[in-house]
Amino acid sequence: MVPAFSRTRPAAGPRAAAPDADRARPRRRPGDGPGTRTRTALVTGASSGIGAAVARRLGAEGDWRMVLTGRDPVRLRKVAEDSAATAFAADLTLPGADRQLADFALATVGSVDLLVAGAGIGWAGEFRDMPPHSIGDVFEIDVLATLRLVRLLLPGMVEAGSGRVVLIGSLAGCLGVRDEAVYSAAKAALGTFAEALRYELRGTGVGVTHVVPGVVDTPFFDRRGEPYRRSRPRPVPAERVADAVRTAAVRGRDEVYVPGWLRLPCRVRGAAPGLYRRLAARFG
Repeated sequence: MVPAFSRTRPAAGPRAAAPDADRARPRRRPGDGPGTRTRTALVTGASSGIGAAVARRLGAEGDWRMVLTGRDPVRLRKVAEDSAATAFAADLTLPGADRQLADFALATVGSVDLLVAGAGIGWAGEFRDMPPHSIGDVFEIDVLATLRLVRLLLPGMVEAGSGRVVLIGSLAGCLGVRDEAVYSAAKAALGTFAEALRYELRGTGVGVTHVVPGVVDTPFFDRRGEPYRRSRPRPVPAERVADAVRTAAVRGRDEVYVPGWLRLPCRVRGAAPGLYRRLAARFG
Protein backbone atom coordinates (compact mmCIF):
# COMPACT_ATOMS: atom_id res chain seq x y z
CA MET A 1 0.00 0.00 0.00
CA VAL A 2 1.16 3.52 -0.77
CA PRO A 3 1.12 5.60 2.43
CA ALA A 4 -0.89 8.81 2.19
CA PHE A 5 -0.68 12.06 4.08
CA SER A 6 -3.07 12.12 6.96
CA ARG A 7 -5.22 15.08 7.85
CA THR A 8 -3.45 15.26 11.21
CA ARG A 9 -0.60 17.73 11.17
CA PRO A 10 2.67 16.56 12.70
CA ALA A 11 3.53 17.87 16.14
CA ALA A 12 7.15 18.63 15.29
CA GLY A 13 7.63 21.24 12.60
CA PRO A 14 5.21 22.92 10.21
CA ARG A 15 5.59 20.40 7.40
CA ALA A 16 4.07 16.99 6.95
CA ALA A 17 6.46 14.08 7.06
CA ALA A 18 7.39 12.74 3.66
CA PRO A 19 5.69 9.43 2.89
CA ASP A 20 7.42 6.42 1.41
CA ALA A 21 6.13 6.55 -2.12
CA ASP A 22 5.60 3.55 -4.30
CA ARG A 23 8.99 3.55 -5.93
CA ALA A 24 8.39 0.72 -8.36
CA ARG A 25 9.89 2.18 -11.51
CA PRO A 26 7.96 2.23 -14.76
CA ARG A 27 8.58 -0.68 -17.08
CA ARG A 28 10.95 -0.16 -19.98
CA ARG A 29 8.85 1.00 -22.88
CA PRO A 30 9.28 1.47 -26.62
CA GLY A 31 10.28 5.12 -26.37
CA ASP A 32 13.08 4.52 -23.88
CA GLY A 33 15.88 3.87 -26.33
CA PRO A 34 19.22 5.61 -26.95
CA GLY A 35 18.75 9.00 -28.57
CA THR A 36 15.04 9.10 -27.74
CA ARG A 37 13.84 11.57 -25.13
CA THR A 38 10.97 10.11 -23.19
CA ARG A 39 8.35 12.67 -22.23
CA THR A 40 7.56 13.20 -18.57
CA ALA A 41 4.34 14.09 -16.79
CA LEU A 42 2.89 14.72 -13.35
CA VAL A 43 -0.85 14.09 -12.98
CA THR A 44 -2.81 15.14 -9.90
CA GLY A 45 -6.17 13.73 -8.88
CA ALA A 46 -5.06 10.49 -10.52
CA SER A 47 -6.67 8.02 -8.15
CA SER A 48 -10.02 8.25 -9.97
CA GLY A 49 -12.10 10.13 -12.52
CA ILE A 50 -10.51 12.36 -15.13
CA GLY A 51 -7.04 12.18 -13.58
CA ALA A 52 -7.02 8.38 -13.68
CA ALA A 53 -8.28 8.39 -17.28
CA VAL A 54 -5.51 10.83 -18.28
CA ALA A 55 -2.87 8.63 -16.64
CA ARG A 56 -4.11 5.54 -18.46
CA ARG A 57 -4.35 7.42 -21.77
CA LEU A 58 -0.76 8.64 -21.59
CA GLY A 59 0.45 5.31 -20.27
CA ALA A 60 -1.04 3.53 -23.28
CA GLU A 61 1.24 5.48 -25.61
CA GLY A 62 4.34 3.87 -24.13
CA ASP A 63 6.65 6.89 -24.22
CA TRP A 64 5.67 8.80 -21.09
CA ARG A 65 7.35 8.58 -17.69
CA MET A 66 4.81 9.64 -15.12
CA VAL A 67 4.33 10.41 -11.47
CA LEU A 68 0.74 10.18 -10.29
CA THR A 69 -0.69 11.64 -7.12
CA GLY A 70 -4.01 11.39 -5.33
CA ARG A 71 -5.41 11.01 -1.86
CA ASP A 72 -6.54 7.38 -2.08
CA PRO A 73 -3.40 5.20 -1.93
CA VAL A 74 -5.12 1.93 -2.90
CA ARG A 75 -6.84 3.26 -6.01
CA LEU A 76 -3.79 5.33 -6.92
CA ARG A 77 -1.52 2.33 -6.87
CA LYS A 78 -3.87 0.40 -9.17
CA VAL A 79 -3.93 3.28 -11.67
CA ALA A 80 -0.13 3.55 -11.49
CA GLU A 81 0.21 -0.16 -12.22
CA ASP A 82 -2.16 0.11 -15.18
CA SER A 83 -0.26 3.05 -16.67
CA ALA A 84 3.33 2.00 -15.82
CA ALA A 85 3.75 5.05 -13.61
CA THR A 86 5.09 5.85 -10.15
CA ALA A 87 2.56 6.61 -7.41
CA PHE A 88 2.97 9.25 -4.71
CA ALA A 89 -0.11 9.39 -2.49
CA ALA A 90 -0.54 12.80 -0.89
CA ASP A 91 -3.04 15.31 0.41
CA LEU A 92 -1.91 18.50 -1.28
CA THR A 93 -3.81 20.66 1.18
CA LEU A 94 -1.34 19.80 3.96
CA PRO A 95 1.63 22.11 4.61
CA GLY A 96 4.70 21.11 2.63
CA ALA A 97 2.93 18.39 0.61
CA ASP A 98 3.21 20.36 -2.64
CA ARG A 99 6.97 20.80 -2.19
CA GLN A 100 7.46 17.13 -1.35
CA LEU A 101 5.50 16.09 -4.43
CA ALA A 102 7.40 18.45 -6.71
CA ASP A 103 10.75 17.31 -5.32
CA PHE A 104 9.78 13.67 -5.70
CA ALA A 105 8.59 14.14 -9.28
CA LEU A 106 11.80 15.92 -10.30
CA ALA A 107 13.91 13.24 -8.63
CA THR A 108 11.91 10.43 -10.26
CA VAL A 109 11.39 11.58 -13.85
CA GLY A 110 13.72 14.57 -14.13
CA SER A 111 12.28 17.77 -15.59
CA VAL A 112 8.49 17.73 -15.89
CA ASP A 113 7.29 18.32 -19.44
CA LEU A 114 3.59 18.17 -18.64
CA LEU A 115 1.60 18.97 -15.52
CA VAL A 116 -2.04 17.86 -15.59
CA ALA A 117 -3.87 19.37 -12.61
CA GLY A 118 -6.93 17.16 -12.26
CA ALA A 119 -7.52 17.22 -8.50
CA GLY A 120 -10.83 18.72 -7.46
CA ILE A 121 -13.93 18.36 -5.31
CA GLY A 122 -17.43 19.82 -5.41
CA TRP A 123 -20.34 20.57 -3.14
CA ALA A 124 -23.99 20.68 -4.18
CA GLY A 125 -26.78 22.57 -2.47
CA GLU A 126 -27.89 26.09 -1.70
CA PHE A 127 -25.06 28.39 -0.66
CA ARG A 128 -26.81 29.44 2.53
CA ASP A 129 -26.78 25.80 3.65
CA MET A 130 -23.13 25.19 2.83
CA PRO A 131 -20.95 24.53 5.90
CA PRO A 132 -18.19 27.15 6.24
CA HIS A 133 -15.44 24.52 6.25
CA SER A 134 -16.70 23.16 2.91
CA ILE A 135 -16.17 26.58 1.31
CA GLY A 136 -12.53 26.45 2.32
CA ASP A 137 -12.15 22.82 1.25
CA VAL A 138 -13.38 23.50 -2.29
CA PHE A 139 -11.07 26.48 -2.79
CA GLU A 140 -8.11 24.82 -1.10
CA ILE A 141 -8.25 21.71 -3.28
CA ASP A 142 -9.61 23.09 -6.54
CA VAL A 143 -7.60 26.33 -6.64
CA LEU A 144 -4.89 26.92 -4.06
CA ALA A 145 -3.25 23.48 -4.12
CA THR A 146 -3.08 23.67 -7.91
CA LEU A 147 -1.61 27.18 -7.94
CA ARG A 148 1.06 26.23 -5.42
CA LEU A 149 2.12 23.21 -7.47
CA VAL A 150 2.22 25.21 -10.71
CA ARG A 151 4.37 27.80 -8.95
CA LEU A 152 6.89 25.12 -7.94
CA LEU A 153 7.19 23.46 -11.37
CA LEU A 154 6.92 26.51 -13.61
CA PRO A 155 10.48 27.87 -13.13
CA GLY A 156 11.98 24.60 -14.37
CA MET A 157 9.77 24.65 -17.46
CA VAL A 158 10.69 28.25 -18.24
CA GLU A 159 14.38 27.50 -17.77
CA ALA A 160 14.08 24.54 -20.15
CA GLY A 161 12.17 26.66 -22.67
CA SER A 162 9.39 24.11 -22.99
CA GLY A 163 6.54 22.50 -21.09
CA ARG A 164 2.79 22.65 -20.68
CA VAL A 165 0.42 23.15 -17.78
CA VAL A 166 -3.03 21.62 -18.27
CA LEU A 167 -5.72 22.83 -15.86
CA ILE A 168 -8.95 20.84 -15.66
CA GLY A 169 -11.73 23.38 -15.33
CA SER A 170 -15.48 22.99 -15.66
CA LEU A 171 -18.40 24.39 -17.58
CA ALA A 172 -19.63 25.56 -14.18
CA GLY A 173 -16.73 28.00 -14.10
CA CYS A 174 -17.75 29.52 -17.43
CA LEU A 175 -21.50 29.78 -16.88
CA GLY A 176 -22.25 29.42 -13.17
CA VAL A 177 -24.47 26.52 -12.13
CA ARG A 178 -27.39 26.67 -9.74
CA ASP A 179 -26.69 25.05 -6.35
CA GLU A 180 -22.96 24.98 -7.13
CA ALA A 181 -22.07 28.59 -6.37
CA VAL A 182 -18.74 27.96 -4.65
CA TYR A 183 -17.63 25.24 -7.06
CA SER A 184 -18.51 27.55 -9.97
CA ALA A 185 -16.50 30.36 -8.36
CA ALA A 186 -13.49 28.09 -7.82
CA LYS A 187 -13.47 26.84 -11.40
CA ALA A 188 -13.94 30.38 -12.71
CA ALA A 189 -10.86 31.39 -10.73
CA LEU A 190 -8.90 28.54 -12.29
CA GLY A 191 -9.96 29.54 -15.79
CA THR A 192 -8.99 33.18 -15.27
CA PHE A 193 -5.68 32.10 -13.80
CA ALA A 194 -5.02 30.03 -16.92
CA GLU A 195 -5.75 33.02 -19.16
CA ALA A 196 -3.58 35.45 -17.22
CA LEU A 197 -0.70 33.00 -16.87
CA ARG A 198 -0.79 32.28 -20.60
CA TYR A 199 -0.15 35.96 -21.35
CA GLU A 200 2.66 36.06 -18.82
CA LEU A 201 4.40 33.04 -20.37
CA ARG A 202 4.21 34.20 -23.97
CA GLY A 203 7.59 33.74 -25.61
CA THR A 204 8.94 31.36 -22.97
CA GLY A 205 8.08 28.14 -24.76
CA VAL A 206 5.72 27.12 -21.94
CA GLY A 207 2.02 26.77 -22.70
CA VAL A 208 -1.14 26.72 -20.60
CA THR A 209 -4.20 24.69 -21.56
CA HIS A 210 -7.61 25.14 -19.95
CA VAL A 211 -9.79 22.05 -20.43
CA VAL A 212 -13.50 22.73 -19.93
CA PRO A 213 -15.55 19.55 -19.51
CA GLY A 214 -19.28 19.47 -19.09
CA VAL A 215 -20.89 16.60 -17.22
CA VAL A 216 -18.45 13.70 -16.94
CA ASP A 217 -19.29 10.16 -15.87
CA THR A 218 -17.10 9.92 -12.76
CA PRO A 219 -17.65 9.45 -8.98
CA PHE A 220 -17.46 13.27 -8.64
CA PHE A 221 -21.21 13.74 -8.35
CA ASP A 222 -21.69 11.12 -5.66
CA ARG A 223 -18.84 12.59 -3.62
CA ARG A 224 -20.17 16.15 -3.83
CA GLY A 225 -23.22 15.02 -1.89
CA GLU A 226 -25.79 14.86 -4.71
CA PRO A 227 -25.85 12.56 -7.76
CA TYR A 228 -26.45 13.88 -11.26
CA ARG A 229 -30.14 13.39 -12.08
CA ARG A 230 -30.72 15.43 -15.22
CA SER A 231 -31.55 13.67 -18.46
CA ARG A 232 -29.45 16.12 -20.46
CA PRO A 233 -26.78 16.92 -21.16
CA ARG A 234 -25.76 13.30 -20.92
CA PRO A 235 -22.48 12.60 -19.10
CA VAL A 236 -19.48 11.90 -21.30
CA PRO A 237 -16.92 9.22 -20.41
CA ALA A 238 -13.80 10.37 -18.55
CA GLU A 239 -11.78 8.79 -21.35
CA ARG A 240 -13.14 11.40 -23.76
CA VAL A 241 -11.76 14.15 -21.58
CA ALA A 242 -8.46 12.28 -21.34
CA ASP A 243 -8.24 12.17 -25.13
CA ALA A 244 -8.80 15.92 -25.22
CA VAL A 245 -6.08 16.48 -22.64
CA ARG A 246 -3.60 14.40 -24.62
CA THR A 247 -4.46 16.18 -27.88
CA ALA A 248 -4.21 19.61 -26.27
CA ALA A 249 -0.85 18.76 -24.71
CA VAL A 250 0.64 17.43 -27.93
CA ARG A 251 -0.80 20.09 -30.25
CA GLY A 252 -0.42 23.01 -27.87
CA ARG A 253 -4.03 24.11 -27.69
CA ASP A 254 -4.99 26.87 -25.27
CA GLU A 255 -8.59 25.94 -24.54
CA VAL A 256 -10.58 22.79 -25.15
CA TYR A 257 -14.29 22.10 -24.51
CA VAL A 258 -15.54 18.56 -23.98
CA PRO A 259 -17.85 18.04 -25.78
CA GLY A 260 -17.08 20.76 -28.31
CA TRP A 261 -20.64 22.14 -28.51
CA LEU A 262 -20.19 23.60 -25.03
CA ARG A 263 -18.45 26.53 -26.68
CA LEU A 264 -21.85 27.75 -27.86
CA PRO A 265 -23.49 28.58 -24.50
CA CYS A 266 -20.22 30.11 -23.30
CA ARG A 267 -20.11 32.36 -26.36
CA VAL A 268 -23.77 33.31 -26.03
CA ARG A 269 -23.20 34.27 -22.41
CA GLY A 270 -20.18 36.37 -23.36
CA ALA A 271 -21.83 38.11 -26.32
CA ALA A 272 -25.36 38.47 -24.98
CA PRO A 273 -25.49 37.90 -21.23
CA GLY A 274 -29.09 39.10 -20.91
CA LEU A 275 -30.28 36.64 -23.55
CA TYR A 276 -28.28 33.85 -21.96
CA ARG A 277 -29.82 34.47 -18.53
CA ARG A 278 -33.33 34.41 -19.97
CA LEU A 279 -32.63 31.13 -21.75
CA ALA A 280 -30.99 29.64 -18.68
CA ALA A 281 -33.96 30.63 -16.49
CA ARG A 282 -36.35 28.98 -18.95
CA PHE A 283 -34.44 25.83 -19.86
CA GLY A 284 -32.18 25.39 -16.82
